[in-house]
Amino acid sequence: MLRLDDIASHQELFGWTGRLLSQVIGPLGRGERAYYTPYDWRARVFGQPHPLPPAPVIVVEGVGAGRRALRPHLALLLWMELPAEAAWSRGRARDGAEQREFWEGWVEAEHRHFAEDPSRPFADLLVRERGELKEGYEILAGPAGTAEPTSPLTHGDGPPPMC
Repeated sequence: MLRLDDIASHQELFGWTGRLLSQVIGPLGRGERAYYTPYDWRARVFGQPHPLPPAPVIVVEGVGAGRRALRPHLALLLWMELPAEAAWSRGRARDGAEQREFWEGWVEAEHRHFAEDPSRPFADLLVRERGELKEGYEILAGPAGTAEPTSPLTHGDGPPPMC
């Protein structure tokens, strides 16, 4: 799994596509081990290279994973259906007061990103939290309509798929 929080930075909330393509998607697409430099959100610096070996499935998790420039490299696009306020509330709770200023800018940047490059319309599957009385998630067909909830999450042989 690759978390986009490791690829993004304070300076590049959504301007990280080139770094992801060169450090991760390019090498994995060639069947090579990828090395990416994770970002430390508290120290505000990129760390030492971190290996990501080729695997049958690589999950790329985070806001912007379904952007236009990445969709040709995805086996499936899963969209986590969650009200924005709930997601932002979880992020604020995770990051604490130390990142309060960051969150003020993030909300506006996320709105701008999805206005310019929406992902949800291209989702193969929607993932929703179950109701209050049920635990876990339910998986539904997405707007793109290219996968059924019971479809396998890989596309056969070839370069490692990402979703």
